[in-house]
Amino acid sequence: MEELPSSDLTAPLQEVALKLELRGITKRFGALVANDQINLTVEPGEIHALVGENGAGKSTLMNVLYGLYQPDEGEILVDDKPVHFTSPSDAIAAGIGMVHQHFMLVPVFTVAENVMLGAERTRGGIAGILDRRRARREVAEVSERYNLPVDPDAVIEDLPVGIQQRVEIVKALTRDVDLLILDEPTAVLTPQETEELLAVMRGLKESGKSIVFITHKLGEVKAIADRITVIRRGKTVGTADPATSREELATLMVGRSVKLTVEKGPATPREPVLQIEGLVVDDDRRVRAVDGIDLTVRAGEVLGIAGVQGNGQTELIKAIMGLQPVLAGSISVAGERIDGWSTKKVLGAGVGYVPEDRSADGLVKEFSVAENLILDLYDRPPFASGPALNRDAIAGSAKERVEQFDIRTSSPGAAVGTLSGGNQQKVIVAREMSRPLKVFIAAQPTRGVDVGSIEFIHSRIIHERDVGTAVLVVSSELDEVVGLADRIAVMYRGRIIAIVDPDTPRDQLGLLMAGIVPDEIAARGDRGAYAGSAGTAASDANEDKS
Repeated sequence: MEELPSSDLTAPLQEVALKLELRGITKRFGALVANDQINLTVEPGEIHALVGENGAGKSTLMNVLYGLYQPDEGEILVDDKPVHFTSPSDAIAAGIGMVHQHFMLVPVFTVAENVMLGAERTRGGIAGILDRRRARREVAEVSERYNLPVDPDAVIEDLPVGIQQRVEIVKALTRDVDLLILDEPTAVLTPQETEELLAVMRGLKESGKSIVFITHKLGEVKAIADRITVIRRGKTVGTADPATSREELATLMVGRSVKLTVEKGPATPREPVLQIEGLVVDDDRRVRAVDGIDLTVRAGEVLGIAGVQGNGQTELIKAIMGLQPVLAGSISVAGERIDGWSTKKVLGAGVGYVPEDRSADGLVKEFSVAENLILDLYDRPPFASGPALNRDAIAGSAKERVEQFDIRTSSPGAAVGTLSGGNQQKVIVAREMSRPLKVFIAAQPTRGVDVGSIEFIHSRIIHERDVGTAVLVVSSELDEVVGLADRIAVMYRGRIIAIVDPDTPRDQLGLLMAGIVPDEIAARGDRGAYAGSAGTAASDANEDKS
């Protein structure tokens, strides 16, 4: 029998036997049936993966389990006993916690203050005097017990995304839950943060916790799950084990054969379109993030940027888009300098942009799908005539794009914030790729997107390249960079330390991403096809390492 730690770190572990069963769960939103007679069983101490396309109903099902939604049909059983949850507090009381895809944290509060939200205790029974000391102690105890190091006094907005997610897990564990729902937990994490999270999940399983793991990433599913349930369009279509191939899982998820690798012919690069010379940019803390970059992207090619997140990729893209001040250097599109321009003017110059944070920079969640699809064209014909919007033209265009890009929504008039994360991403891609472009910039283009949609987005990026657009792709997924790129620029500490061919061995790419420059690779006896490198960056990187 699996065991759990008690609240006393020195006490013996206690036996835990929480079994979860969902029977015939159905949830409707008007005419939309989000969950249709879904059955799911999670055994004690099991990591159970729940996979499916964007909009398949995974998050809705978990929101039903967590008490955020009430099912229209079906029942929930905990330890073979029917339960009825009217709120998350009921689910927590039954031993079920949830970490949402979009974190439920107050940015200006400390870790301890966020952890105590909803379960506030007062000091000495005095009303209005919160026991922050106890909250800090609970955070420290849970952090130590489950190897989730986090500073109780750190302010949330100062923490990287991976640590914020760790705070969400700590918050759930302080409620003494036995089953933890993780909804798309790796969607916004770097590869290193993902590995850390998978290690945490293994540790939680060893301590007796059960986990429901919602994800689109089949490699993670196969690496961590004990069993896999596949949902397609609101229905359970099968349960598989981790030995099932990625291709079989993808077919179950999408209902058709899916290509898991990018299909493309050779590029035919032409004239330079996007040219960056000597670019210097600071981050929001006034720390140098981009340090003298030279970069050229030609018409008809995909240039991919590889690197561990946090090496200046975000600031580079924001500077191009007029979202981050340029301290030195120049940015040109088709021979015209655009550095210092507003974002609206950059978009008007023929630059398409998929931001890495769709929630903050890509969408207005309160606006409809149709309105979000014209955010960069709302003041131009045919969508506007003077100050007046042409609602018929907006609706007609939205209907066409929803069908063309397979955006799963109840209606183009629905608020975009009601869509799944992957479908929100498709709204942005549809908007940016539905007008003539000179340059297309995609930062994390498939973050939180299912395998079928990844295939579609990748094919659209290659199509954009093939019609002569200069394409710049930044992704923390090395497989994505290698699959899409015709050339790969590796960023390290704000500089381009090498530009290589996509067939460069992965171990060499890994060394470059760690700041080990071409001369050092040659000294080790490694071989790689280098299309160019930054000599000053190489020498300076060597100085940094010495």
